[in-house]
Amino acid sequence: MEKAVVILSGGMDSTTAAYIARRRGYEVIAVHFDYRQRTESREKRAFREVCDALGVDGRYEIDLSFFEAIGASALTDASIEVPTGGVEEGVPVTYVPFRNGIFLSIAAAIAEKEGAEAIFIGVVEEDSSGYPDCREDFIAAMERAIDLGTKEETKIRIETPLVHLKKEDIVKKAVEVGVPLELTWSCYQGEERACGVCDSCRLRLKGFEKAGIEDPIPYEVRS
Repeated sequence: MEKAVVILSGGMDSTTAAYIARRRGYEVIAVHFDYRQRTESREKRAFREVCDALGVDGRYEIDLSFFEAIGASALTDASIEVPTGGVEEGVPVTYVPFRNGIFLSIAAAIAEKEGAEAIFIGVVEEDSSGYPDCREDFIAAMERAIDLGTKEETKIRIETPLVHLKKEDIVKKAVEVGVPLELTWSCYQGEERACGVCDSCRLRLKGFEKAGIEDPIPYEVRS
């Protein structure tokens, strides 16, 4: 069985990518990053519960505390408020500088060590919050850099099965591949109940509404 390293936050998108990898026949190696984000404890719980549900034995929980020192994002700097007035135009303050580039670099090191053929990442280009490191051309450039920076016999593909989907399509895909959506967590602020008003909650709730499916996680407000 071929191996795939899956970058798994515990959110709906990354969890769906993990289930797609398993459906394609890969042995999943799950990697979770603690970069001092506001809801890390809740995300870590989601990661562990999703891994249990998927039957994943190979797990990495990587500490990236230096993100807090860099700051410059509402997710890692407590002095910057998470916007709650609606999805922002352009690059929002919840963007964490070069986060996916760093995640993919570490995932590539793990993939080379484990002899994995692929890295799965749940980036979404068309219906995301405007993050530049979710673009398909960026992912292609990272794949090329990984190829240049690893051993000659190492061949690692970056798989982005959701990159051109809209949120409602991701919800439908998640149901199709059997994702336990009640275990996933997407909120930027809440850890007991999702806030319902941050960008991530709004995009998620809109996706469920358009898909005609009830979101099973608890919310303070269903915006």
